[in-house]
Amino acid sequence: MSHVSNKAQAVTIAALQAKKEAGEPISMVTCYDSAFGRLVELSPIDMVLVGDSLGNVMLGYDSTIPVTIDDMVHHTASVSRVVKRPFVAADMPFLTYATKEDALLNAGKLVQKGGAQAVKLEGGEAICPQVASLVANGIPVIGHLGLTPQSVHALSGYKVQARERAAQKKLLADAMALQDAGVFCLVLEMIPAALGASVSKALKIPTIGIGAGAGCDGQVLVMQDLLGFDATFKPKFLKKYADLSEVIGDALVNFNKDVKSKKFPSAEHSFGD
Repeated sequence: MSHVSNKAQAVTIAALQAKKEAGEPISMVTCYDSAFGRLVELSPIDMVLVGDSLGNVMLGYDSTIPVTIDDMVHHTASVSRVVKRPFVAADMPFLTYATKEDALLNAGKLVQKGGAQAVKLEGGEAICPQVASLVANGIPVIGHLGLTPQSVHALSGYKVQARERAAQKKLLADAMALQDAGVFCLVLEMIPAALGASVSKALKIPTIGIGAGAGCDGQVLVMQDLLGFDATFKPKFLKKYADLSEVIGDALVNFNKDVKSKKFPSAEHSFGD
């Protein structure tokens, strides 16, 4: 593992913008707790997103929709307590930014109680008033276009977005509107690679892709996905960098075997008088 010096400078919005301008790719992982956060802190990763995908990954929901602001504050605080060098952002969950007032109240919780340095909102031109309000009140904002999981029912499922010319023009217009409203970064999810590249080229701010091609300014994957926790989860955009489902499964089988056969605990793992 490539550890980063404790003296390494913390990643800032200015540093991320400089990477965009220098053509240096940005790395982001989605992380939900301090156990993994400590490992990310020791790595060269640039950004951490505490995603509302914790609903699927950590809480057992079928979608992100049931996730509450209290869930997000709880998990964001767990991460931000140990992650100090990478930039930490948190998702605003479903219906927590329907109005400017809602957005300010709930984003404030993620920043004040959760320790987030920025918040991420899903949607295009329609949420620009909320974005502008947050930015005006000193809360940095990341946008999110393409497949927006909070709108999974309206989108009729998890599938590639903006394949048609009209939808591509709309996505680019939304991206420009979000940039004008003040977002400093934009996540692009499950769109054609050529569109991801063209949007990234058109914007002055960095883009972070997930299933949006190599033309984005950075890439993000969920920690448990890239580590291979779920052997059955195999979306096209995912590259697994480990197969921990097998490693963990073997460890549990061996622990069970040692307990049942009374090999554990041995004298080595027991206390004397």
